[in-house]
Amino acid sequence: MAPDRALLSTTERRAVGPLGSGAVAIAAILAGNIVPPLGAVIVLLWAAFTKTPARELGLARPRSWPATIAVGTIAGVLLKLAMKAIVMPLLGAPPVNAAYHYLTGNAAALPPILYTVIVGGGFGEEVVYRGFLFERVRVFKADSTGTRIALLLLTSALFAAAHLAEQGVAGAEQAMATGLVFGVLYLRTRTLWMSIAAHAAFDVTAVALVYFDYENTVARWIVRS
Repeated sequence: MAPDRALLSTTERRAVGPLGSGAVAIAAILAGNIVPPLGAVIVLLWAAFTKTPARELGLARPRSWPATIAVGTIAGVLLKLAMKAIVMPLLGAPPVNAAYHYLTGNAAALPPILYTVIVGGGFGEEVVYRGFLFERVRVFKADSTGTRIALLLLTSALFAAAHLAEQGVAGAEQAMATGLVFGVLYLRTRTLWMSIAAHAAFDVTAVALVYFDYENTVARWIVRS
């Protein structure tokens, strides 16, 4: 006879495979790419069903909201400027992001894109790629240096792949690099909120550079093509 689901223990509910039975992870990633932040909503529903504590997803209340948000925001802005002015030019990326060039001077497009990058990118992607996937592997693997390195590489690669179709190779390269940074930030702080703030600030800075048509200027600050 099938067990009564109401009698399943928290451990049994959480032990449904290293990626949340696989189906949850795939659904969250795909849904987040199509309708942000639906991926994060799926993860939060899964967490409620399995009684996974918010802290296990990195969503515990930080010691200081102002400090967490401020440090994360500054880190995100500086990371975007460094990627645009140094890293991406060295990788041979074009100075203008063609996928988002339509935003230049387009005030009507700002509200939806800001919602997408702050709620969908900052919150949604961090909950899925860092919070959820890190939690799943920690449940089934020992928390060791090797595990953390593997997690960083795996989640960053998945994050990069999610950006490939829309932004091409350059977008995937940038996502790989930023995924590694956000992952390290999460591992160091043990809270997702700073990574969320950094991710949102990174994306908002990217939008500002496109909107005000500063991409070419910043891309040639240091590395001249």
